[in-house]
Amino acid sequence: MGALLKQCLRIVLVLFGISTIAFFLIHLSGDPVLLMLPPEATQEEIDAFRHQMGFDKPLSEQYVHFLGQAVKGDFGESLKFHQPALDVVLERIPATLELTLFATVLSIVIAIPLGIYSAINRNSLSENLVTVAVFLGQSMPIFWTGIMLMLFFGVKLHWLPVSGRGGWEHLIMPAFTLAVWVAPTTLRIVRSSMLEVLQHDYIRTARSKGLAESIVIYKHALKNAAIPIITVVGFQIGKLLGGAVVTETVFAWPGVGQLVVKAIYTADYPLVQACVVILALIVATMNFSVDSMYRYLNPKIKSG
Repeated sequence: MGALLKQCLRIVLVLFGISTIAFFLIHLSGDPVLLMLPPEATQEEIDAFRHQMGFDKPLSEQYVHFLGQAVKGDFGESLKFHQPALDVVLERIPATLELTLFATVLSIVIAIPLGIYSAINRNSLSENLVTVAVFLGQSMPIFWTGIMLMLFFGVKLHWLPVSGRGGWEHLIMPAFTLAVWVAPTTLRIVRSSMLEVLQHDYIRTARSKGLAESIVIYKHALKNAAIPIITVVGFQIGKLLGGAVVTETVFAWPGVGQLVVKAIYTADYPLVQACVVILALIVATMNFSVDSMYRYLNPKIKSG
């Protein structure tokens, strides 16, 4: 119970820090009223809007009011959608979570088998080819990968839709774009962890007992190498959410990433703040889940 309480407190502190940084960065980017209103707005309209939004008050007072409302889940009304900003974000969350989850699973399916194969066949030609693929995956900008997939599979071959959200076929290209972006990091961690574990005495003992190589690899070696792998996968969730901002924009995927880009362009500050806080909450929750899995995989952590 004590560990659970500490984790919840950490999540609260993270959300407080992120919301504070977002608030001040937004207000330091220029006069929000001039950014929100059209250039032809009169001085009277500017003054009235500034008073309506509370921007005529001292920044410290605005910050205290923002925190008080944010605690209640009230980030204000979206200037573009004319409805509570949190409701707008929550409508887009399922699309972002769907894309992130599918991309995570796809990156794991790519990275773990290749990482294990690379560790078992160290210094072989096939292992060198995997290394080259890793470098290529890490060097390609995410937007470039998405555009190339669209041009080839969508425009040239007409196999997949190039934009929007619908059936599973709409999910393939954006999810694969994200997976290719994060899989190389996971693959390298799997390879290094497996190389270390395969040198241990209990692996040699398992092999000397005549156990099948698949059992030695997947039951004994992989489980003991799982903690650093879970660590990097947990961090990749946050990275995928950040990459989703670009990917959702490229593929017109109607998620929070695309929403926050549009909110920034239109100076919809309540919507930007709601997006930032909700994404931070998702990342903090994922980190909490990773810590919980640590305790399952390693009883020493739990007893400690």
